[in-house]
Amino acid sequence: MERVQVRLLGPLDVTRAGQVVEIPGLRRKAVLAVLALHPGDVVRADQLIDLVWAGSPPATAANTLQSHVSYLRRVLGHAAIVARPPGYLLSLGTDVQVADGLIGAAKRVGDRAAARSDLEAALALWRGPALTDTVGVPWLEWQAERLTELHLDATLALAEIRLETADHDGLAAELEQLARQHRWNERLHRCLMLALYRVGRQREALAAYQRLRRSLDEDLGIAPSPPLQDLEVAILRQDPVLGARPPVKGTAVVPAQLPAGTNAFSRRRAELAYLDSLVGDGAAHGVPIAVISGMAGVGKTALAVHWGHRVADRFPDGQLYANLRGFHPTGPALDPSDALRGFLDACGVARERIPAGLDAQAALFRSVVNGKRMLVVLDNARDVDQVRPLLPGSPSSAVVITSRNRLAELVIAEGARPLALDLPSRDDARELLVRRLGADRFAAEPEATAELIARCARLPLALAVAAASCAIHPELSVAAVAAQLGGAAGVLSAPSGADGGADVRAVFSWSYRTLGRAAARLFRLAGLHPGTDISAAAAAGLAGLPAAETGRLLAELARAHLLTEPEPGRYAFHDLLRAYAAELALQEESGPDRAAAELRLVDHYLHSAIAAATRLDPRGETIDVPPPAVGCAPVDLPDHDRATAWFVAERSALLATIALAAGRGLDGHTWRLARAMQGFLDRWTYWEDQAANQRLAIDAAGRERLPAVEANAQCSLATAYAQLRRFDAAQQHLERAFDRYGQLPDDEGQAKVQYQLGWLANQQGDADRALRHARLAVHLYRRAGNEVGAARALNSLGWDHALRGDHLRARSRCEQALAQLRRLGDRRFEAAASDSLGFIHHHLGDHRSAIDRYEQAARMYREIGDRFYEADTLHHLGDARLADGDRAAAAAAWRAALAAFPDPTHPDAQAVARKLADR
Repeated sequence: MERVQVRLLGPLDVTRAGQVVEIPGLRRKAVLAVLALHPGDVVRADQLIDLVWAGSPPATAANTLQSHVSYLRRVLGHAAIVARPPGYLLSLGTDVQVADGLIGAAKRVGDRAAARSDLEAALALWRGPALTDTVGVPWLEWQAERLTELHLDATLALAEIRLETADHDGLAAELEQLARQHRWNERLHRCLMLALYRVGRQREALAAYQRLRRSLDEDLGIAPSPPLQDLEVAILRQDPVLGARPPVKGTAVVPAQLPAGTNAFSRRRAELAYLDSLVGDGAAHGVPIAVISGMAGVGKTALAVHWGHRVADRFPDGQLYANLRGFHPTGPALDPSDALRGFLDACGVARERIPAGLDAQAALFRSVVNGKRMLVVLDNARDVDQVRPLLPGSPSSAVVITSRNRLAELVIAEGARPLALDLPSRDDARELLVRRLGADRFAAEPEATAELIARCARLPLALAVAAASCAIHPELSVAAVAAQLGGAAGVLSAPSGADGGADVRAVFSWSYRTLGRAAARLFRLAGLHPGTDISAAAAAGLAGLPAAETGRLLAELARAHLLTEPEPGRYAFHDLLRAYAAELALQEESGPDRAAAELRLVDHYLHSAIAAATRLDPRGETIDVPPPAVGCAPVDLPDHDRATAWFVAERSALLATIALAAGRGLDGHTWRLARAMQGFLDRWTYWEDQAANQRLAIDAAGRERLPAVEANAQCSLATAYAQLRRFDAAQQHLERAFDRYGQLPDDEGQAKVQYQLGWLANQQGDADRALRHARLAVHLYRRAGNEVGAARALNSLGWDHALRGDHLRARSRCEQALAQLRRLGDRRFEAAASDSLGFIHHHLGDHRSAIDRYEQAARMYREIGDRFYEADTLHHLGDARLADGDRAAAAAAWRAALAAFPDPTHPDAQAVARKLADR
């Protein structure tokens, strides 16, 4: 009897007597696939129709299904599909059944060699991604995902056997490729870390853990599990139990954040020697600090970075760098808190362990670098207040600061060493040109070279731009370039201290005039961008050009040294060049053209932000938005990961764009952008940013006479203020929101405000006031017909009764809320109601019921990625277990809570730590 098998682990087909039989047509394949994925079961005809046509069958679906079944019987044999009322049954075997059997056998067998053989045989059945040719049938797409997980499970089971049997060859490379596809899979990363470590790649093993930690934190808001954290510690300690070969010497992970040096650096021998003395033996009793000050474009950053690379071997524990953006012409300076977050992350501090307050962050930074030999470069500082939180406390580290100001207070109070940077000498300026273009080109024209240097006023930035112009036009002599500069119309006067009669901006002007028309226009328009840097996609929107063409133009500007590319796909100006570009935009672009470019830019960010917000929270509120301006280029953000990464990269630009929109009277864009950013800022705890955005949104909505939008922004602003402990301001804004909703009238909106007022009252410890607000919220939600809101408010009502000691009434309310929330599928608040009931049972003396409820709540919070409330529930679980007499179980719950708290300085986290210490 010939063997016939349906194959699903790849493109769908059938094998008969070793020959492949293709099945044409999507719906026909879908019918066969659905039957094949119900082995041994009768699939009802109506179920088949529903799955194959995704719930929207045509009127002829029943007849069409019969036609498909008849075709399949003709091809596969009449007995292949049996009609068995009320549907059909497939009598053929499938490769999925074979794979399932082999994988199951491998798990049951005790012989590693036999298990390995079974797993390898199972994995060999995959011919590519499962069901690749049934895309468009949702149920089959879901089944394809399940089969992909089955493949991964088998792959990892095989990897674990190979790790146990010391078969490491090639395993790390295979697992690294998988880890790029499955960024959150802890089992996979455990295998990868062990595989890397056991072949002596300790540094890469630790880096793999850090990548997983960041992915879990940024995307899901959780930390790696305790067993994986323990594995990281074991790898750090080189624990012999891991069975690794000795790691390669010198593979410790250290931060190395210094930007690349430049070949346009002039000698600066005296200045370098001065900096060398900063870290000489016995050079300082306190932290060695140098402050390099000087005019814009004089080469402060180049000197600091060049010296940092030169002495990097003196700082084996790493080099940290931050551009503080102290003199950005349009955007804000970098907040010290943001700089500290970057430093702590680079030093390996988990993000959930970075406290919220600036003082606490600074203290943690000093603790982390204490005793280490690290170099900290703080570039483009605005003032002493911006710098002081970023200073380490140990004299083993050193700090170099660049600023246009002398920062005299730092010199006086901290003993910093001042270094006022002047223009380079003519010889140093000539050497800079020689390094860029070679000596031959200048040797034959010494007088022209001297004139070129004079035209550039010896300013390193201008010299670099002029050298780029010479490189782009090799057909021109140095004299011709100098003559062109002499005839160029300057925009700004020369800097103080420059050679007499020189006009530095003439250098920029000539380089600008050598650009193609499209590149020159993009340069001008880029000066209108309010952020510190710009992505290629945003530049395309600003210019109204296709992405490919914009990329070519940006490359042309970078070759001309008019833009830099600090990281792939992002472009930045030197401050002087930004000011020059902005002036050109005012001179050469008409008012309507500038306005149109800014509108395209704001539309780019608005539509991209809405797309990103939707990816982060598909069930979030819908933001209605008009179509984007012609030429606008929103980014494509196909998944959660890229949406999160986009928000992180564009946060500063988005904040500046909201301010730009508000300043230009684009009120609809202002409040919509603020709302689109809201979820991201809440999740990342950027409360000050949130407050600033919502204040602009309130003003914009007021001008547009949109009371519902204004009230929504008032509520968001109140939440931010409450998180910042500004309770009076939060109360005022919620009261204003309630008034706005009342004027509409909008019961649901007023219910939301009452709910938030209750939350705010609880934050302030006023249970009686919270109870009154919760009652009103329940009433208003029910009147508005919002079942979910009413159930949430009912749980709050029960909680408020519990806080007042009325536990029997509290239990009744919360049990009602739990049943309703479970019926409505509201997982987050179902967890909240379970937590409430845990608290209530605990105080009623029913500790076993309390433990059950807390465990349910903690599990649900963990599943939905809410780390703070998981930690809070675990804290209470420990209390309940202690009351039940199980001290060991209580301590275990408290340890889990402490590991889960996003902020270890939070008072609740400190309370848990004290309980563990007192145990």
